[in-house]
Amino acid sequence: RYRKEDFAAMEHFGGVSPAWPFTYDEFEPWYSKAEQLFRVRGALGEDPTEPFHSVPYAYKPVPDEAPIARARAELKSLGLHPASLPLGVDIDTWLKDGKTGWDAFPNTGQGKVDAQTGPLTAALTDQNIKLETGAHVEYLEASADGTTISAIHYRQNGELKKVSPKLVILSAGAVNSAVILLRSPTSDGKGLANRSDQVGRNFMNHNSSAMLAIDPRRRNDAVYQKTLMLNDYYLSDGKGGKPLGNVQLLGKIDGNMLRANVKYTPGFALDFMAGHAVDWYLMCEDLPDPESRIMVDGKDIVMQWRRSNMRSLDGLTKVMRENFRACGYPLVLSRPFDKRTPSHQCGTVKMGDDPATAALDPYCRSFDHRNLFVVDAGFLPNSAAVNPALSIAAQALRVADHIRKVELTA
Repeated sequence: RYRKEDFAAMEHFGGVSPAWPFTYDEFEPWYSKAEQLFRVRGALGEDPTEPFHSVPYAYKPVPDEAPIARARAELKSLGLHPASLPLGVDIDTWLKDGKTGWDAFPNTGQGKVDAQTGPLTAALTDQNIKLETGAHVEYLEASADGTTISAIHYRQNGELKKVSPKLVILSAGAVNSAVILLRSPTSDGKGLANRSDQVGRNFMNHNSSAMLAIDPRRRNDAVYQKTLMLNDYYLSDGKGGKPLGNVQLLGKIDGNMLRANVKYTPGFALDFMAGHAVDWYLMCEDLPDPESRIMVDGKDIVMQWRRSNMRSLDGLTKVMRENFRACGYPLVLSRPFDKRTPSHQCGTVKMGDDPATAALDPYCRSFDHRNLFVVDAGFLPNSAAVNPALSIAAQALRVADHIRKVELTA
């Protein structure tokens, strides 16, 4: 979950993170529904930044493996508050298919509770729902008066087709939703839903680093590893200063992964490093900037990413290096992720209260076209310093409830 403080304006080293158009308390029930839908495992009472939960986690957290339990104890010995990482995973099903590590790409089995194994599989049992596969949406078409979307144009098996629904929900992701809107024809050439000139702007991508805490005396034989997080520096730098960010474990890194990123180092050395490392992910907020944007140039997508707030990542890297050394890891290595490693892209079709400064209202409805909703990471007004997946799912449930109660009964 975003922290309660993330819903209000918050000052960072690189500027101000803007507020949401509603509060955490208003949004909280939808977080609970999303956690239940995705069968999230977790524990309350461990993380001092954890906001109020109206419903406890339905499943206990994934247990730490022995090397991770040791890392948790070491961080606690420094007076820090390591906490169980909330995870949408069926750990028993995952391990039944083999003791394999976790990774950042989709799982073809049933272990990860993702959009397919969570809501989509259940939704497709409804006779009113049909999934068109192999369909590439090229653009939307507005009605003659411009107030609604009259058609969706898509290509399937080489053939250009169109469909004309009463409601259009665009959920192509922060980059591609913006691209579809920008490529849609309009008299002013600015694209659809773009009277505010905000579509494609305010692109955010977390400032992140991988950090390896290495102790050559102790082997890390963890399989899945990713069960721990640390938010002691989420709301401040630990000294009363501005926020730094979130720290959590990565899925276990191996020698082959290091070979792809580290040159001129013998393979046996990389295997040894990976086998004796605890692998961490440092994540800091990227702030919205109108000039950080997605654009289209013919068939090309142009990304103009202006990183912000890097001082937070520098500060988090410094303090965590000191912490891990104090825990007994003599070698601590880190590498920031660049634009080749996208980390939670968001913000390109933002929501707000004012149609002059936002493309969407607080229910993700386009201010310009009353039957168009854009519901994906693009609506986020800020990136916070946590994975936005649960917030997107919660907003999707909130918007769906609004559509059912208001749009489908109108």
